[in-house]
Amino acid sequence: MPRRLPFDVPPTLGLLPDAAVAKYLGRGVQSGQESPPQVALRKASTSLSHDEARWHTAPVRELLEEAMSRFDDDRRAADGWLAPRLHATLRMTRSEAGDSRLWNHLALLVAPDYVVWRHKGKEIAPSSRFSGPHYTQCFSRLWWAAELFRDGPDYQPVALACRVQDVLNTTLRLDVIDHRPTAQAILRVFKSLLVAGIPRPGDHVNALSSAVNSAGSTLVYDLLAPDAPPLVDSLLDWIADSGAVVGWDKLPTGPDDGRVPTTSVDILTPLFEKLLAEAPVRRRGRGTDEEEEEQASSRVPSQGVSLDKDLPAWMA
Repeated sequence: MPRRLPFDVPPTLGLLPDAAVAKYLGRGVQSGQESPPQVALRKASTSLSHDEARWHTAPVRELLEEAMSRFDDDRRAADGWLAPRLHATLRMTRSEAGDSRLWNHLALLVAPDYVVWRHKGKEIAPSSRFSGPHYTQCFSRLWWAAELFRDGPDYQPVALACRVQDVLNTTLRLDVIDHRPTAQAILRVFKSLLVAGIPRPGDHVNALSSAVNSAGSTLVYDLLAPDAPPLVDSLLDWIADSGAVVGWDKLPTGPDDGRVPTTSVDILTPLFEKLLAEAPVRRRGRGTDEEEEEQASSRVPSQGVSLDKDLPAWMA
């Protein structure tokens, strides 16, 4: 039986401007001691169409309740379970997912309790977890991790990517990561580290991420290792099938919009292995998500995947 929430969840998602978040998000909400001012936030937001099942909030709330129940003893581990399921539940184009107002609404009006549960430090959850860059905001970072690391319909690479927080805190910020063969080649090297039992794999992930990003300023990965064009109709069909039940014990199936070319991943993998072998690996102590994220911001450019660039027509 779902627990009783101290706030009313709207039936559909909406768009909440950043200015409204800045006005109404305070330490009481960030600490979980107060609920966000629902009336004021609803007035400031625009509801999405109730006729589209993909915007219904009930499936999202069920998913988050399950995550909090399953991973209360290891909250970081919730990321790997939740990311593919959130992506498969909130089906949309990259253009739609690039609208921060959607994630603001989800964090403030639908699931502020989850943001606090997952990201509260000693006293509060940072404001950037409620409203911030796509690689930092509580829900956006998971959706984009699933989008950028999936291999067509296969979400297994996403689960691998989320096994070490440094992939989310560092690799997800890279501008080159929206090139799918680059993302899969990084994961292939990462997997080899885990299989080999290399201690402190997160330090190696950070070194590799920085090296790949630096080399990307002179090497054009998409020319070295071309990607296949997306199967647009398959993606749109998958989005139109919103409302499909997303299983909790089995990975869902993503859009069958094309696999990453194996030959391209094969080309980049030895290059990235060489970059890692030559990269300095900085040993760090284990800290909180926020401490690790702050360290990550000093290692790579802060722009992350560009959401401002001109998008292909199929993403509009």
